[in-house]
Amino acid sequence: MTDDLNRGLEGVLVAESELSFIDGDEGRLVYRGYTIEDLAEGASYEEVVYLLWHGELPTASELEEFSAAMAAERSLNDDLLRTVESLADADEDPMAALRTVVSQLSADDDEAVFDADAVTDREANIRKATRLTAKIPTAIAAFTRLRNGDDPVEPREDLSHAANFLYMLNDDEPDEVLAEVFDQALVLHADHGLNASTFSASVTASTLSDLYSAVTSAVGTLAGSLHGGANKNVMRMLIEVDESGMDPTEWVKEALDEGRRVAGFGHRVYNVKDPRAKILGEQSESLAEAAGNMKWYDCSVAIEEYMQAEKGLAPNVDFYSASTYYQMGIPIDIYTAIFAMSRVAGWTAHVLEQYEDNRLIRPRARYIGPRDLTFVPVDER
Repeated sequence: MTDDLNRGLEGVLVAESELSFIDGDEGRLVYRGYTIEDLAEGASYEEVVYLLWHGELPTASELEEFSAAMAAERSLNDDLLRTVESLADADEDPMAALRTVVSQLSADDDEAVFDADAVTDREANIRKATRLTAKIPTAIAAFTRLRNGDDPVEPREDLSHAANFLYMLNDDEPDEVLAEVFDQALVLHADHGLNASTFSASVTASTLSDLYSAVTSAVGTLAGSLHGGANKNVMRMLIEVDESGMDPTEWVKEALDEGRRVAGFGHRVYNVKDPRAKILGEQSESLAEAAGNMKWYDCSVAIEEYMQAEKGLAPNVDFYSASTYYQMGIPIDIYTAIFAMSRVAGWTAHVLEQYEDNRLIRPRARYIGPRDLTFVPVDER
């Protein structure tokens, strides 16, 4: 045992994984041997989910069967829809609502067990992961529509995972370009090493708690502004810059002088530009050009150039996902829920891996409090 202190477990190796590899100095992200650039360009989200869960890309027939199985699990039962409606009526935060929904999903799953032997059943867990991955988008779309006074839209099994979500959100089948851009965003967010939410899922699973508990832990962790919640802050910042009427670089300079944090920059792992930010930046530019409105993209580029030149900080995935989603008409406060909608693939893949070679995750803290105090009875204090 070492007495070295690593705050935030920075740089501490706690597990071995075959799922994703990050080279922070070179700006590389790899899922099971495939670069994120190749997967974003050539693979659908469904293919990436299959890759993470099964260790290899599916054949055409395997993909068809897998996609159909996931599409068949999209619908929510009446009890769950009533819960979603009550959360929408209460104007609950979308991530808090999602946390509740994920927890309740276990009540409707006959395979959601806590028996120490059954909880690690790989095939059963893949079926549970399929249900979670399929139903989370339906819950997010239904919640968003209900709070706006609209009826939920029943999912369709003939649409892709990405296209179906946009259809349920807007009650309108998306065009091919929007569906492709959104699918690519889901691919980019599907996994990212042992990040905070994935680690929290692994910690929960290491106790031999069930998959639903692990994903509930992950959702709660992702909600924080230093993790998944950062993408909302980026778009709110861009809107503030626009409404100020100031030049973006002058706004950033003033914000930094005031001690404010510029959202979407810096990363615990990457020392260079996040490779996912490069791809999403290109998508943001394409959407802007198609809409004939470069405002959000140009503002983002100006801020990126200033932060890189003056502070040596490069953007992370949140920086360009914000303007990409905004240009697609997606409400700002569900950005993090969409992150969860994608990352559930990685969370469940890591939980499957944890169960395969499990050891209870139990770090220690260095005690720095008082010692050798003398106890005084309450009537003498």
